Amino acid sequence: MSVNRYNFSGDNMDINSILRQNNMTKYRLAKLSGVAHTTLNNICSGQAKIEKCSAETLYKIAKVLDVSIEELIEDSIKQSELKNDIERSYEHALPDYLQHDLDEYKKGIKNHSSLIDCLWGELYGSINMAEISDGLISHEQADYLRQKYLWRN
Repeated sequence: MSVNRYNFSGDNMDINSILRQNNMTKYRLAKLSGVAHTTLNNICSGQAKIEKCSAETLYKIAKVLDVSIEELIEDSIKQSELKNDIERSYEHALPDYLQHDLDEYKKGIKNHSSLIDCLWGELYGSINMAEISDGLISHEQADYLRQKYLWRN
């Protein structure tokens, strides 16, 4: 049983949009496709990347939604590429002092430095200075650097 074919007309559509367009719930899709509801929840929430799903799972979902597998994952792949481009740009063209402290912190982690807490503090201060005091990086860029390097588990 498949739903009405959605006309993509070049627009990027994620699975949530396809479900909304077809007035279908994740629960109904789970029942019709045989894909676990928790799996669909993880895909729709972004906890699981749809392009990482098994071919069988993709096939089942695409068949019920009457879309190709490519259409199903196209938006996710494009968003991943855009995110990667943004992340790469966030680590380039940093102020010299911030780049220095970032490089030293990376070396400290790699070498298991006993001064890692000092290096952490220097990097934290440099990020704040570049963002707040000097206005040389955006708030988003500062948050990205903090999340990637300072708030690691």
